[in-house]
Amino acid sequence: MPKPKLGLYWAASCGGCEIAVLDTELKVLEIADFFDIVFWPCAMDFKYDDVRALADGEITLTLFNGAIRSSENYEMAKLLRAKSTVLCAFGSCAADGCIPGLANFTSLEAITRYVYDDSPSTVNPEHVRPQPVWDVPEGTLRLPQLWNTVRTLTQVVDVDYVIPGCPPQPDQIKAVVDAVVDILKNGKPLPPKGTVLGANPRACCEECPRKRDVKKIRAFVRPHELIPDPEICLLEQGLICMGPATRGGCGAKCVKAGVPCRGCYGPPTGVHDQGAKMASAIGGVIDSTDPEEIERIIAGIPDLVGTFYRFSLPGSTLRRRQV
Repeated sequence: MPKPKLGLYWAASCGGCEIAVLDTELKVLEIADFFDIVFWPCAMDFKYDDVRALADGEITLTLFNGAIRSSENYEMAKLLRAKSTVLCAFGSCAADGCIPGLANFTSLEAITRYVYDDSPSTVNPEHVRPQPVWDVPEGTLRLPQLWNTVRTLTQVVDVDYVIPGCPPQPDQIKAVVDAVVDILKNGKPLPPKGTVLGANPRACCEECPRKRDVKKIRAFVRPHELIPDPEICLLEQGLICMGPATRGGCGAKCVKAGVPCRGCYGPPTGVHDQGAKMASAIGGVIDSTDPEEIERIIAGIPDLVGTFYRFSLPGSTLRRRQV
């Protein structure tokens, strides 16, 4: 019997998801042995035409990481959706928009102007900017066009499953791979469409061993301003920890190391807006009923929206009109 086919693709992201696959160590060899890897441009010399030549649905499973912020990302999302039986949003960028999605706070024109004109490190007296089409003696050069709005993968194509994380933890990737191999080998049914794989539906706080004494706080601090008590909830010590508004599954690795949760696994089951959930959690620990004092305490949180929606802005209720 022919091997099931596997594809991996990297759109608008940092590449950490690709590294996370390699961080599964010897599991990579099992993946390569079980699957016929037909597309993984980060690791092997594949071309887009290789994918176009495949029959629709011929790729058994595609792990698509990265947000959609250019015409190329969109084209590949459409192509891989057509060629894949199962398409997974792999990692926070594909699932929720993640760090690239913070570009939605501004506009493409403002970003371009800063990068090519206004940045302190920019030396561009002629104000040259990339052009989508440029003729040279050898022919016509074409560049993908950046979009004004960053989108999640689920906002542009139909997605079967989500594997969250920035990046997904290697142990969770191993567990998902083992489950997929078991399903394909033994003819077991696939999970219901839309299932979040490699995660805990409950909040990250459920995996955190720190004690929560429901203490109230009167000020927030930055991580460099405090050596936290290793036993006590970081939020109750005044550090912004996104654990109450974040899906579990990572094993609370950051929090166990004394670093506040950033929110990369996305909102828990039943939570539609990660930032709103976090705002509610913050409201529960502020020790004041005086409006002026509450305003002062909240002012101690730098970049409220950027903190609460660091990983989920494009998919949140704050997402702007898709232009």
